[in-house]
Amino acid sequence: MNLSYEKMVQLASSGLQAAGIGGKAAFETAQFLALAELDGLASHGLARVSQYAGHAKNRRVELDPKIKVRPFKASAALVDACDGLAFPALRFATDLSVNLASKTGVGLVAVTNSHHFGVAGHFAEAAARAGYISLLFGNTPAAMPMVGGSKALFGTNPLAAAFPIDNQDPLVIDMSLSAVARGKLLVAAKKGESIPEGWALNAQGKPTTDPNEGLKGLMVPLGGDKGALLALMIELLVVGLSGSRFSYEADSFFDAKGNRPRIGQLLLTFDPGLAGRQVFANKIQGFLKTLAADAGTRIPGRRRFKQRAAGFKEGVNVSDVVLEEIQTGIRQSWNG
Repeated sequence: MNLSYEKMVQLASSGLQAAGIGGKAAFETAQFLALAELDGLASHGLARVSQYAGHAKNRRVELDPKIKVRPFKASAALVDACDGLAFPALRFATDLSVNLASKTGVGLVAVTNSHHFGVAGHFAEAAARAGYISLLFGNTPAAMPMVGGSKALFGTNPLAAAFPIDNQDPLVIDMSLSAVARGKLLVAAKKGESIPEGWALNAQGKPTTDPNEGLKGLMVPLGGDKGALLALMIELLVVGLSGSRFSYEADSFFDAKGNRPRIGQLLLTFDPGLAGRQVFANKIQGFLKTLAADAGTRIPGRRRFKQRAAGFKEGVNVSDVVLEEIQTGIRQSWNG
């Protein structure tokens, strides 16, 4: 079914509130899920509503948390998501990191006791649109092994970076450190589709094209050993600075029952004016011209922004399976 952004937000928010999540947290979460759909990232879109709802019903998340902040020196702070959905805390943390960077040149904000935070690039993009360079790292429940290992130790540990460009959309780099985002397996499983070989391994460590087997097994690291080592770097930075759980201590997001994940995220925001804001702007523009001179070169984020613009105008086709899941949850809350 084709839905507008507003309809997607309304539906996702209703689905989350039906599971008991507070109105403000449900609405802010729904905004980011709908934005993911507009960007063509269905794996982080409305397909997550039933997942979050299952967590809420099984008390894997706090339904109406009050975010806490602990300042640390002049340029840093720790934000406690208090076991709630991650989106309100990350939104708050992004604004805080920009505020700190505007005063001191750098804003370092760690988020603890958090949850699945969707598209990392959305938060980095917001800081870049305010005129700042932004980096975001996060750990997730274990899904990948260490170099030479066979047990899930790291999450897919996504990272994003965004750079402001005068009078244009920012340059946004956004990726997980598995060969593909784990959410793509979720979408394929819901649709009853297979996945390409090379995305995941089953519980016995063998390549699989069955997304359900992949969700029970291991994700293949991006770039082999190098992807695993990058995941290690993010794991140590995020957990060490936020005090959150290691990936292997958090139960899978894909199970309705389990512990409260209490994972973390880390934001680094920089004022680009160290050598002069105009110097930074000129360097970025010059590099973009060099890229554009090479025919066929793709600029990170451009395709996403193009899809977003089209989605705002024309709406987005959302899977009937996903819509039925959300609507079933809403109906059950009425009958309950």
